[in-house]
Amino acid sequence: MSDDEPRAFAMIVEPAGHFVAVKSGETLLEAALRARLSLPRSCRNGTCRACMCRLVDGEIAYRIEWPGLTPEEKAEGWILPCVALAQSDVTIAQPDAREAVTDPRPARSRGF
Repeated sequence: MSDDEPRAFAMIVEPAGHFVAVKSGETLLEAALRARLSLPRSCRNGTCRACMCRLVDGEIAYRIEWPGLTPEEKAEGWILPCVALAQSDVTIAQPDAREAVTDPRPARSRGF
């Protein structure tokens, strides 16, 4: 891979061990949702803290300058996946992660 190619990283969501590929520029939450893995969320801009979970392993950067975490929470490994960008393969602890359930009925029969 050349230096100008976008990087993709792996995210493991514990304790269930879900695997998610994280595309370059994509937040951890966006990657999870694209992979049909539902994580707790609300505002998606780093202020409500609904998505807060622990970074078990790996490196992240934030899409915003200062997400809604205290310095103590950051030091303890808490992160906000809605604004977190993978800088390496990562493992997060989010026991409330759930595989998204799809409705097997055609869209027409759901009123779309």
